[in-house]
Amino acid sequence: MPSHDEPHDDDRNETFTERMDRNWNELLQELRVTQTGTQILTGFLFTIPFQQRFADLDAYQKDLYLVLVVLAVLATALIVAPVSLHRVLFRRRLKPQLVAAADVFARAGLVVLALVLSGGAMLLFDVVSTREIGWLVGGVSLAVLAAAWWLVPRLIARSSRS
Repeated sequence: MPSHDEPHDDDRNETFTERMDRNWNELLQELRVTQTGTQILTGFLFTIPFQQRFADLDAYQKDLYLVLVVLAVLATALIVAPVSLHRVLFRRRLKPQLVAAADVFARAGLVVLALVLSGGAMLLFDVVSTREIGWLVGGVSLAVLAAAWWLVPRLIARSSRS
């Protein structure tokens, strides 16, 4: 049985430790993009109740808005969680566990972020147009995000195995 530090038989010829370092760095690059956008979206949602037109929203729209705020906070927490994990696990030689846990948090954060984005589109179209169009746009947005973030990567992975 090969040890974790022996080179793998892929074309990178890297040790397990080198691969974990690379995986962590790649994950950090992905999180930098999503963290910024998610934090800006969450901050923007926090300002909406202080706008004059917020009082004009009906009960459904206010409830949807509050759900979106909770989801945005959850998405931010999940996407930023790897930073906290790293701080706690730093220099403890737990890089594989750190990478695995951060991957789970990042994936969960993307799922919740997709809900926030599609729900935000749904709320916007509900306010500007009609509830039915809001539901349609929200559903289409969620379908596009699911296709781009989940389906297409799996199709590419499947086709590469063939």
